[in-house]
Amino acid sequence: MWFKACGVLVAAGIFVSGSAWSKNLLETAADAGTFTIFLAAVKATGLAEPLSQPGPITLLAPTDDAFAKLPKEALEGLLKPENRDKTRKLLSFHIIVGKVTTREIMGKRLEAATVEGGSRLIDATKGIKIDDARVIKADIVADNGYIQVIDTVIMPK
Repeated sequence: MWFKACGVLVAAGIFVSGSAWSKNLLETAADAGTFTIFLAAVKATGLAEPLSQPGPITLLAPTDDAFAKLPKEALEGLLKPENRDKTRKLLSFHIIVGKVTTREIMGKRLEAATVEGGSRLIDATKGIKIDDARVIKADIVADNGYIQVIDTVIMPK
């Protein structure tokens, strides 16, 4: 599984598979109803299967409102087949291998490795920000990880 190939765990913690939750990250996000653009892009880029595998995985999920902040041409280009690799890389900035929860990060500043290969700055000293995105809902639990809902699409630096 490609998540294990990255070999990076962001925060120490215990993850118990076979927990009481019965939906994976994507099913949990779909139930929320506010991530339709993100989920369509995940499916279009082939990331749905890896995000359905055992974790822990932390998904930094931009809402549909976050995607609406993008320039119109960028938003329209997300799902075009010719942009598949570019969109996949963009989405990979939103996937952290390992468990990142508010309990573990509150009051801290740390770098979190993403599956894209780079890292994101998490600043939890005054609220929680990940690069320029603000966490607007935290620690949504799924059976293979956590969703941190963000208000901005994280872009490459």
